[in-house]
Amino acid sequence: MYQARSPYKVTLHVWHALFMREASARITGDRLGWAWNFIEPMAHILLFVAIRQLMGKVRHIAGAEFIPWFIVGMAIFLMFSTVMNRSMGAISASRALFAYRQVHPVDTILIRAVLEVLIKIIVLLLLIAGAAFLEYDILPANALAAASVWCAMWLFALGIGLVLSVVVTSVQEMNKIIGMIIFPLYFLSGVMLPVQLLPHYLQAYVLFNPLLHMIESFRIAFFANYQSVQGINMQYAMLWAVSLILLGLMLQIRFKNRLMAQ
Repeated sequence: MYQARSPYKVTLHVWHALFMREASARITGDRLGWAWNFIEPMAHILLFVAIRQLMGKVRHIAGAEFIPWFIVGMAIFLMFSTVMNRSMGAISASRALFAYRQVHPVDTILIRAVLEVLIKIIVLLLLIAGAAFLEYDILPANALAAASVWCAMWLFALGIGLVLSVVVTSVQEMNKIIGMIIFPLYFLSGVMLPVQLLPHYLQAYVLFNPLLHMIESFRIAFFANYQSVQGINMQYAMLWAVSLILLGLMLQIRFKNRLMAQ
C-alpha cells in the first residue's frame, strides 16, 4: 500500500538529489573535473605567497611564520568567497528544477554551500599536510577553536549568499558590482597584510569588518603565540552571521514566487 512521505523525508530526498547533481556537475563540468577544485585554490595561494616573498616587505609576523600565517588566512577567505559566489548563482543555475514543486530556491543555495565547504575542507587539509611536510609550523594549536571559526565563517558566507541571491537573481548587473568588492576585502580583512601594520586610527575602522574578526580568530586558533590586533571578538562576527541568515531566509520566503519565475 502506498504511504505518503513525510515533509522531512521529502526534504532529505530533495537535498540528496541536489547534492548528487551538483557533485556530478562539478566532476563533468570540464576536462579537469574534480582535480581543478583542488588545484585552483592551492595555485591561488601559492601565487600570492610567491608574490609576497618577492616583495619581501613582511617576513616576520609576531607569534607566527609568514607563510603558515598567510596560508591559514587565505584558506578560510577562499572558502568564504567561494561559498558566497556559488550560493549567489544557485537560483539562476537551477531554475529548471523549480518545475518540481518539492524543490525550493533555498534548497539549491544550501546544497551548493555544503558542497563547497566540503571541498574547501579537503583543500585546507591538503595545504596543512603540504606545509607540514615542508617543516612549517602550521598544525592548529586549538583544533576545536579552529573548527568553530571555520563553521562560523561558513554560516556568514551562507547568510550573505542567501541575501545576495535575491539581489542578483532580480538584478543581474549586481553580479559584476559584487565581484568588484571581493578584491579590496583581501586587504581590509587582513588576508594579504597584517592589520597590525595599519595606523591605530585606521584599525578602529577596519574592525567593523566581521571578516577580519573571523580570519584573525582562525589564525589565533592555529598559532598559540600569535599577537593579533586588539579588539577581535567572535561574538560580534557571529551576530553578523546569524543576522544575515535570518534576513536571507526572510527574503527567500518573501520573494520565493518571484525568484522561481525569473
